[in-house]
Order: sequence, then structure tokens, then C-alpha cells
Amino acid sequence: MNTKKTKIISSAVVAGIATIPQIQAQFSPTPDFKGVIGKTLFESKPDAQIYKSAPKGAPNVVWVLIDDVGFGASSSFGGLIKTPTLDSLANNGLRYSNFHTEAYSAPTRAALLTGRNHHSVHMGFFTEAAIEYPGYDGRIPFEKASVADILKENYYNTFAVGKWHVTPVRDATQAGPFNRWPTGLGFEKYYGFLFGESDQYVPQLWENTDKVDSDLKGKTFNASIADKAIKYIANQKSAAPDKPFFLYYAPGATHAPHQVPREWSEKYRGKFDKGWDWYREEVLKNQKKLGLVPSNAELPKRNPGVASWDSLSKDENTVYTRLFENYAGFLSETDYEIGRVVNYIRQIGQLDNTIIFVIIGDNGASAEG
Repeated sequence: MNTKKTKIISSAVVAGIATIPQIQAQFSPTPDFKGVIGKTLFESKPDAQIYKSAPKGAPNVVWVLIDDVGFGASSSFGGLIKTPTLDSLANNGLRYSNFHTEAYSAPTRAALLTGRNHHSVHMGFFTEAAIEYPGYDGRIPFEKASVADILKENYYNTFAVGKWHVTPVRDATQAGPFNRWPTGLGFEKYYGFLFGESDQYVPQLWENTDKVDSDLKGKTFNASIADKAIKYIANQKSAAPDKPFFLYYAPGATHAPHQVPREWSEKYRGKFDKGWDWYREEVLKNQKKLGLVPSNAELPKRNPGVASWDSLSKDENTVYTRLFENYAGFLSETDYEIGRVVNYIRQIGQLDNTIIFVIIGDNGASAEG
């Protein structure tokens, strides 16, 4: 590939339903021997394909899945929150605006990682609320392979960083079993947290299947996963420059808690003082200019229970404006850390041979934002 292959997606992609009977163990058959076994060593030929590799020039693949971002938040889709990294990827690639997600985090992630309907992979709801009924027990069947399984079998290295949220709760301890952890579902390396949300400065942190020090010493989780992703890529490319990698990059942002260094939220001080009714109108105008919605589209009425901005008290305006600013800063910080990873791939001369997909929002906007 000699051109940048970048795509930016407003919501996750899921595919069809399988009807394969359930089995009880992962299956990785020994490949057929392709050599010749004679009566003596001199009459025999070894299997020349024992050490196989991906096709020459096979692209690296990066999936970025951002959490709890609405269609009208990022500047890439007409929002008023600045996301220059995502804008750059979109401007050099394609924007998709009509893809299907689930209403919750775990089902969307299970569908994305397997390419299957979320019920067919038993993730009808959160892993934390799994119930022992078909489609809802939170236990991805082993025969329904993940994208990491498929790419690893095609001689990719596979890395995952960030929020996971598809390991059954009862398995998520040092006692395992670990076969539904990231490293059991095709990823060779993992760094992040297993459940739906975590503190951004002291997260519940795992590396592979080991609990690690959660104190990031002032660094944010966003920065931490960018560091780790860069390290994984650097180590791999230094040992095997031509071997492709797959990186699944899933920040905890912008899910609650909205914890971000003050310098990021301060960038938006006063930017949302006109309130949410004004915000909706401005974003619709921008989306029409971008061609993302029809030119005759109209805003629906506010959701029941949401007051008009002008009807709020001064104190309410102050509090809600601050929530606006903090959430916006959180998304901009996330964009910056994604940019660090993209820039590193560029610096090592791999960007022209890397396909980047960004899903802006696993299940829609964050209510806390």
C-alpha cells in the first residue's frame, strides 16, 4: 500500500448471526505436515512452511473505540469539541455516519470484536449484570473467534490496551480462568481495566493476567495506554520490522468518571455558556454543512425531563456549564493521546501501511456529560 488508509467511524460495525453448535474448548489444530517422511533422513524433506509469515506488505491495523461519545460531540462530526487528530484521519480517509451500535458498552464491544450479533456471542447486556439465559450469560463462545484470533492465525502480532468489558465477572480475578480475558481471546499482550469504568488516575489495572500497580503517579489512564501502545509497537518493530500488528485501542474516556487535567478543561472555559439548546442548534448547522444529515433535518424536542437552558437558575447554569467544559476537555485529551500513537506510527515510517479505524462512540453520548 502506498497511500494512507484511514477511516473514521461514528459508531461500531457488527455483522451476522452464526448457528455453529456450542463447543466447550478453544480449538487450534496442528497444521498438516507439508514435507516428506522417508525411511532415512536423506530420503526426507522438512516442512519448509513451518515458520510462516503474513503476506509481504500486509498492513498494520489499528482499531480505536472511544467510549460514551455522542454523534454531535467531536469536531469530526460537527460537534464543538476540538478533536484535531480525529479530524486529520477523517480528512485523509472516509467518514461513516450510519452504522449500528448497541445501547450498552459490552454488547457493542463483543459484536465489534467478533463480527457477530451481540446475542449470538452471549453478550445481551453488561458482564456485571449477566444472567444464565441464552444470549445473556456474558460468556463469549470459544468457537466464535475474535478478530485478534483471526489476525494472529494470519501471522500478526496482536495488542489490546484500555477498557475491555467482555470478561465474565466471576472470571476476573487472579484465579481465572483466563480464557475469556484478552489474552485468551487472541491478544498476545493486554494492558488496561476489565470492567465498565475505572478511576482515571488510580485505575483497576491489569497487564496480561497480572494485577499491576494502579498508582499512575499523576499520569492519566489516557496517557498510560498511549505509552503502552507505543511500547508494544516499538518492541515488535525493532525485532521484526516487516511483521504486521493489530492494535485494539479502547480508552476509558469519555465514560464517567470525567477526570482530566485542569489544563484541558480550562481550554473550554466559557465556550458553552449559552447552554445545551444553543449547542444543539449549532451542531445541527455544522452537520448540515458537512453533509452528514439532510439539509431539511430538524431537531427533535428536548427529551422529557430536560429543562430549557433559559429556565435554569444561575447556580444550575454554572454547574452544568462546568460539566460541559470538563467533558469537552476529557474528549480533547483523549484525541491528543490517540494522536501520540498515530504520530509514532508515522515517525517509524509505518503510517502509509497502516489501516486506522476510529469508532467515535460505542453506544452514544455520556449522560454525565
